Amino acid sequence: MKGAEVSLDHLFKVFTMPEGKDSKLAQIEQHLSDNLADFLSQHVVTKVKSLEEIEKHFSKSAVPENPEFVSKHAEDLLNKLVANSVNTYSPTFIGHMTSALPYFHLPLAKLLVGLNQNLVKIETSKAFTPLERQVLGMMHELVYKQSDDFYNTYLHSANHALGAFCSGGTLANITALWVARNKALPATTQFKGVAQEGLAAGMVHYGYKKMGIISSKRGHYSLSKAVDILALGRQQMLTIDSPSQRLSPEKALEVGLQYQKEGNKVLAIVGIAGTTETGHIDPLDELADVAKELGCHFHVDAAWGGATLFSNEHGQLLKGIARADSVTLDAHKQMYVPMGAGMVLFKDPNDSNTVRHHAQYILRAGSKDLGATTIEGSRNGMAMMVYASLHIFGRQGYELLINQSIEKTKTFARMIQSHPDFELVTSPTLSLLTYRVNPEEVQQRTKAQPQINHALNMELDKLTVAVQKQQREAGKSFVSRTRLQTEKYPDQAITVFRVVLANPLTTETDLQNILDEQLAIASATKAWKKLCYKHKKAS
Repeated sequence: MKGAEVSLDHLFKVFTMPEGKDSKLAQIEQHLSDNLADFLSQHVVTKVKSLEEIEKHFSKSAVPENPEFVSKHAEDLLNKLVANSVNTYSPTFIGHMTSALPYFHLPLAKLLVGLNQNLVKIETSKAFTPLERQVLGMMHELVYKQSDDFYNTYLHSANHALGAFCSGGTLANITALWVARNKALPATTQFKGVAQEGLAAGMVHYGYKKMGIISSKRGHYSLSKAVDILALGRQQMLTIDSPSQRLSPEKALEVGLQYQKEGNKVLAIVGIAGTTETGHIDPLDELADVAKELGCHFHVDAAWGGATLFSNEHGQLLKGIARADSVTLDAHKQMYVPMGAGMVLFKDPNDSNTVRHHAQYILRAGSKDLGATTIEGSRNGMAMMVYASLHIFGRQGYELLINQSIEKTKTFARMIQSHPDFELVTSPTLSLLTYRVNPEEVQQRTKAQPQINHALNMELDKLTVAVQKQQREAGKSFVSRTRLQTEKYPDQAITVFRVVLANPLTTETDLQNILDEQLAIASATKAWKKLCYKHKKAS
């Protein structure tokens, strides 16, 4: 028999700690603990291996018939999984909203797994439930700044919830709009409410043809998922072009009034506090006025930018967020917590009751079970990681991290602007920016002949894609790419590099090296030579 003998005794041992640590498991632990400093200092994003090669390691579809020894499987994980994982800790990994984590999360992760609490029910999370409620209260106070009496009343109330923890911004946004839908179609003497009778009955009862959500085109794709899941229909996701990267309150009001004039109902306006692609912040205060005029829910997706509230210097960028009915935050972004720590906050603690569910064996009426007002049932106690971070960093610690990220991004923007062969496309508001390679001679030509921009942008798109792919495959660094319209190019989407600078380990030298690498790759491509040849021919 390959692997371990199949017996209850063997299986029992898997659930108990044997004397002495398994050598291979210890090797993984050492890699992540004792050698963490070395791991963090590596500049290689990932080893040079194609996705197709890695997929070969995971190509068997049948469940293994026989068990394996833990040491054998641990070695397998080291060779197949760990060795080929992306090093998101690398200071040159600057393409997504994933960063290095503080070292203290490693032992805390052991504690989280070891305790294995289930936050759906207080009977399986007696201490974790009050802790999660406190964390939600702390984040609620950061956003809404209510009185001590308010939090004394609602923090541990069995009949209210200040918000809900969930696995990320997608579920947080869906939860917020779920609440908004149920509030928009409440029970009356003739109607038991949308939660009981369904959307179709609710629309008929209130006389609405359709129900929609307004946001800019920079809104997160989870909003499209929300209108689908809530049975509103994807066509009721009313997105507005925003070449300035911010939703225009005037356009939002115009679209909303016209929509409602046609016999429809605007369910919610969604303002973005830190767009995924460029990091811009919608004019939240003005959008709150629009929502009030339209009589709809105002939700702010601050999954990325919400942590900016820790900064006294930059927190005012989110002016008006306290007027939102609900707010999405992701602690696994700029709060440096492991993946799976999203949350939605409600200004009114009663709002959560619009989606409250009960069951006889669990989530009984009057209990403090958190699962009564969340989409997810069973889930772990990620609030502990947020709780620890809030105490270990404190507001001042987070302020330092936020401020340095924004300043570093502004420095990188200046580096791009001062380089003749790069073009800054969107300037940073927070710690995101976009840019592209654009040869100096081509830039000079487009200034003299702006009518040729469209054709040249198509060639520059090819150059940007080629550089981004080759840089990723080289494995020394990583930037992502996207397509967007800008004020400079309002009639044509262009392909750009997208950079997120949240890793405190990233230095100016790293950023300069990334630009140097991109230029070296670009100047050797056919696209570069074609662009420069066309310029010389035209001259």
